Amino acid sequence: MSMKEKMHTGELYLPNDRDILEEQKKCLERLYEYNHTRPSEEEKRDRLLKEMFAEIGEGCYIEPPFHANFGGAHVHFGKSVYANFNLTIVDDTHVYVGDFTMFGPNVTVATAGHPILPELRKEAYQYNFTVNIGCNCWIGAGAVIVPGVTIGDNTVIGAGSIVTKDIPSNVVAVGNPCRVIREIGERDREYYFKNRKIEPELLK
Repeated sequence: MSMKEKMHTGELYLPNDRDILEEQKKCLERLYEYNHTRPSEEEKRDRLLKEMFAEIGEGCYIEPPFHANFGGAHVHFGKSVYANFNLTIVDDTHVYVGDFTMFGPNVTVATAGHPILPELRKEAYQYNFTVNIGCNCWIGAGAVIVPGVTIGDNTVIGAGSIVTKDIPSNVVAVGNPCRVIREIGERDREYYFKNRKIEPELLK
């Protein structure tokens, strides 16, 4: 099995393999072009995202700068995904994000890790595990999601959280390490922030 194939199996591999580096350089050229577009170049941005990503649905918007090891080549976005400034996706293997999910600024989604054993790290060995984020999630500013994590639909991850384990659907989870603090419930249908009420017509 080649080093390039091992990128997607969870096995240890060497990311400085020539074939990997050549592909990565091409991806980063497109990413550079995207990050240097003007705000008025909406059509160009849409075209580049379709070239950069493994999959990207309609209505997605990513605020530059966007950072990704492979420029989004292993990233799968559903429709209407929004990412604020400085989304970082370490996409050495696949990342799946469902429809209508939102990322606050400075979020990091990492698929790559390195062995604890110093001798292997010295040789630059790496492993990758897929990250799955469901539909209609809100990932708060500065959150970090580590390799192999799955986050369920409709879940809110609080700002600054470090997500080291799977988080179920329909919950609010915060902290380091990130943990569920409550389910999304009836009070959330009445209040959107502290004691600020939702206007009833918005729910019709």
